[in-house]
Amino acid sequence: MFKRLLILLMKLAVNALALLVVDSLFDNIWLDNPRATLFAAVALALVNTFVRPLVAVLTLPFNVLTLGLFTLVVNAAMLKLVSWLIPAFHVEGFWTAVGGALVLSFVSALLNVFLKPESKHARG
Repeated sequence: MFKRLLILLMKLAVNALALLVVDSLFDNIWLDNPRATLFAAVALALVNTFVRPLVAVLTLPFNVLTLGLFTLVVNAAMLKLVSWLIPAFHVEGFWTAVGGALVLSFVSALLNVFLKPESKHARG
């Protein structure tokens, strides 16, 4: 139980750090205050957990036709959805959302690699 909570908190921290990186890289993406970062990270986690899989299934034909590139559009839409849900998180423009989603995915993946807890199977 404690380990699951710790993993959840770590994933939220990774989302928050990735949002801060995106905020610093893009002029048209910004957070009004530190509390907005936390709320946006939680909203992004919830949207990616519940909404994104449904949208991914519904857009599967487009994803197949574009050889997976439509995933960038889905990720940008999820980022715009979070900016709509959290008034203190702003994303202006579709292409800014695409770039922000791309950087957000890259930074999150990079942070998850470095912060990933050691697996039981990794021990020899």
